[in-house]
Amino acid sequence: MSSTSPRDWPLLKSEYGPDLVICKARFDTLTNPRTGKDLRRTVLETPQWCNVVALTAAREIVVVRQFRFGTGKVTTEIPGGVVDPGEEHGHAAQRELREECGYTSSRWTYLGCVEPNPAFHDNLCHHWLAEDCRLTHPQELDSGEDIVVETLPLDELRARILAGEVRHALVITALSRVVDLRGKT
Repeated sequence: MSSTSPRDWPLLKSEYGPDLVICKARFDTLTNPRTGKDLRRTVLETPQWCNVVALTAAREIVVVRQFRFGTGKVTTEIPGGVVDPGEEHGHAAQRELREECGYTSSRWTYLGCVEPNPAFHDNLCHHWLAEDCRLTHPQELDSGEDIVVETLPLDELRARILAGEVRHALVITALSRVVDLRGKT
């Protein structure tokens, strides 16, 4: 007879592999409670992330265009990045918006968090809404960043998402908490 819900897998041991700069590889050996067999699985210990749905007073959204190494392409995204050790994710969201885009806001709302990929990541991505954003600073880009900032009407961003031009899952989940992405039906 099978249980109606999955059970936790007992952890037998954890071993660390290489430090990959943006994450650390951990290899866990666990027991499958259904079969009793031990399995080795990879977990990427990754810092928390944050991203920002940044709206100007004209209700245009601030987006960034940047090259992404994983896809080898320039993508359109919303501002965001890594939450530094000891930093609150709300502070990180404000910092990322200012550093990447030069924008600031006095109206912030926490939209919640998502698990980027719980199959092998252990982190969360925190979504924030910043309203009435204004360009107040020059960009402060890291050595690994080359970012172009634009503002788009929400309808244009929605059209780009529906056309498959914006495909970053964490961007789409954040936007879905603020904007109806389905278009007109």
